[in-house]
Amino acid sequence: MDRLENRELEYFVAVAQELHFGRAAKRLGMSQPPLSRAISRLERRIGVPLLERTSRHVRLTPAGEVFLDESVKALAAVDRVIVNTRQTQLTMPLTVAARPAANSGLLRSLLDAYERLPSSRQVRVLFTNDQGAAVRDGSAQLALLCATSDLSGLSTMELGREAPVALVAAGHPLGNRATVTLRDLEREPRYQAQCPVEPTDQLLDLVALGRLIMVAGQSTAERTDGSIRAIPVSDLPESTVLLAWPERALDPAATDMVHLASLLTAGQPPELAEV
Repeated sequence: MDRLENRELEYFVAVAQELHFGRAAKRLGMSQPPLSRAISRLERRIGVPLLERTSRHVRLTPAGEVFLDESVKALAAVDRVIVNTRQTQLTMPLTVAARPAANSGLLRSLLDAYERLPSSRQVRVLFTNDQGAAVRDGSAQLALLCATSDLSGLSTMELGREAPVALVAAGHPLGNRATVTLRDLEREPRYQAQCPVEPTDQLLDLVALGRLIMVAGQSTAERTDGSIRAIPVSDLPESTVLLAWPERALDPAATDMVHLASLLTAGQPPELAEV
């Protein structure tokens, strides 16, 4: 026999408790004929009569009494599954995917504002080079990523723009310049030609040692010390930083963070968040 659906159990429970098809149909918000047909199909599927019907009354058969008791238990169990699942979600960490070392100032501001909310949950930052994929496969509920990333299946909000900077060792001749151009960098044998990236600690060590020149987002300057200079690259475009989340329904905590992000980008204090 095919597995019964919750809807079929709900139909039967309504009829069994009302002992009247008209009242049961009204309770369910439907008309009587399709309800009668649904109960008849249910009896055929089970293979035993559940109700005795006459022109004057509806009664439960002995099998119907057992089926009513078990149906009520089954529906209550489904309700418990939903409640327990929702409660579990409320205690699970909120995961935000980000590229290593990327936009640390922006991310820190967002996390600090979120953690001040009375309803905040623990936040876990997942560092990955494919933030969009982490949201799509459910590893993260939110992501900070570049507008040039694969955005399929995601809803997004622009958080800001980040100018590119060239990272050079403090003693390098370019280190004294107010700005540099891409052509300036291409003349340097240590220049690693690539799109702006978020450097790892190992790459920053190579820059500090004078073994590498690279382009990164301006937020990287927060992670440098006196051994590295970050110089604006005047002829490279800014990158757009996005907050992304699944197109499907959002986790409540993720909804709170998206709302906070909208306030922060609008220059409003996060205390205005109505969450």
